[in-house]
Amino acid sequence: MASNHELAVTYAALILEDEGIAITGEKIQAILTAAGVQVEPFWPSLYAKALEGVNVKDLISNLSSGVGTGGGAPAAAASAPTGGAAAAAAPAKEEKKKEEAKEESEDEDMGFGLFD
Repeated sequence: MASNHELAVTYAALILEDEGIAITGEKIQAILTAAGVQVEPFWPSLYAKALEGVNVKDLISNLSSGVGTGGGAPAAAASAPTGGAAAAAAPAKEEKKKEEAKEESEDEDMGFGLFD
C-alpha cells in the first residue's frame, strides 16, 4: 500500500503533467512546499527520475484501459505501443478459451462423475 509520502509526490507529479510542465524533483518539491506537505527528501527526485522519458498521460490511459495491470513495471506498460498490446491480447484470449475447452473435454472423457 502506498504511503502518504508516495501519494503526495504522485499527485504533485500529476499536477505538473496536467499543466504541461516538465516533471523534476525541484518542481515536485515546490508543489509539496506550497501545499504544506512534508516528505522525505529523496521522494521528489526519485519520482522525477522514475518518470523521466515517460509519457505520463499515455501511462494513465494504458493502465485505466486494462493494459499493463498484470503487475509489470509501469514504465514498461507506458512504452508498449497501444496497437501491439491489443494485438497481443487477442491471441491470449483465444488460447485461454482453447485451454478451458480442452480441460472440460478431459473431465468428460473419464467416464464417471462424482455421484455415479
